[in-house]
Amino acid sequence: MLLLFCVGKLLFLSTPATDLKLERGLSLTQATAINMIDMVGIGPFVTIPLIVGFMKGPLCILAWLLGALLAYMDGMVWAEMGAKWPEAGGSYVFLQKLFGKKGRLMAFLFTWQTSIQAPLVIASGAIGFAQYLTFLIPLGNIQKKMVSGGLVMLLVALLYRNIKSVGRISVVFGVLTGGTILWLILSGIPHFNAAQAFDFHSSGWDFSTLFYVALGQASLKAVYSYLGYYNVCHLGAEIKHPARNIPRSIFISITIIAVLYLGMQSVIVGVLPWQEVAASEFIVSTYFQHIYGHLAGQVATVLILCIAIASLFSVILGYSRVPYAAAQNGDFFPAFGRLHPKYKFPHVSLLALGGVAFVFSLLFKLKDVITAIIVMRILIQFVSQAVGVIAWHYTRKDDVRPFRMPLFPIPAIISIIIWLFILFTSKLPFILGAFGIIASGILLFFVKEALYPRREIP
Repeated sequence: MLLLFCVGKLLFLSTPATDLKLERGLSLTQATAINMIDMVGIGPFVTIPLIVGFMKGPLCILAWLLGALLAYMDGMVWAEMGAKWPEAGGSYVFLQKLFGKKGRLMAFLFTWQTSIQAPLVIASGAIGFAQYLTFLIPLGNIQKKMVSGGLVMLLVALLYRNIKSVGRISVVFGVLTGGTILWLILSGIPHFNAAQAFDFHSSGWDFSTLFYVALGQASLKAVYSYLGYYNVCHLGAEIKHPARNIPRSIFISITIIAVLYLGMQSVIVGVLPWQEVAASEFIVSTYFQHIYGHLAGQVATVLILCIAIASLFSVILGYSRVPYAAAQNGDFFPAFGRLHPKYKFPHVSLLALGGVAFVFSLLFKLKDVITAIIVMRILIQFVSQAVGVIAWHYTRKDDVRPFRMPLFPIPAIISIIIWLFILFTSKLPFILGAFGIIASGILLFFVKEALYPRREIP
């Protein structure tokens, strides 16, 4: 409640301080670590059973491969924008730079979407944390909500510090994340059954329309586990040598995580029957318990909980910069544009997102938010950016581009196709919800423009 009180009070502070600036304190190693811990988190540990269940066995690897392909293709779009415009806010800045005056509406819609979607992402990780904790400690529904809400508050406290300190913490979390997944993969090799892991005929699919719908549903869950490869772009104003380090951190993090995910999924279905995998609520804990016994399952659960904390640490860090950037340009409450007078980070934005995420973690269930998190972002953020980058190449050919995607425009086109495939193979309520957020955002934009006209971005 103290956090919510602070948020409410800070909303009515004066206009942004203009004598403070974000500090470029994150190295390539730290930026890559921030991306990696954002990408992993609790995601793969709660989505592996869902993906295996959708694909009815080892064909689940297709969803992970499609997710990796999408991350690489879309990562090229982000790399071009991040290297060219290394500023706080990521997509908020990119959409305006790409679309000019027309980008005002797009940027507003993104900020509106982020005010809903970012706390949902944070809440999903906190809820997943509480779910996995029940492997160690029996918890009732109210107790789970207390754990997830308390975790959000803890993470806000951890992030309430200078960006250089945050960078050092991120490297430690990154090593923990990679080490845990490597342990999982190496532990399964002596018990690995290749015939079981690659028995692609056991699913009984005939590649009908139902197969592609299932692949779309499974890929959506896989993409949830890959999301975060672009987090460094939200922190563009705090990256050292951004024209070089932003693209590198994107592709290094995608490559490492894709290899780890593919290895992890293959080993798990090569050690355990896919039916058991699909039915498990704590698949990694079950996996280690199967190999080493109950104590190892408990140790693995503790490590997964640490990874979940690390991911949420990175997620809140990146998203807190979006309202800050919007407020700096007059598109959000002025208080969100304020930096902490000593540590130079957007403390009002951090507290606000944390406060909303705290409420969401008490209200929603994990299964209700994962699909919504992906679907609501596809059109306004991912597809719009890819279309904008293609148009940018043709309309402003002479612009300097520190990073140019290979084989332009093929990666951007592939990205658009895969995103739309995932969107239109999703369940109808989520699709309608995504369009509802867009419609409400358009209405709010015109109301805002009539009451509080925004100054032009230089």
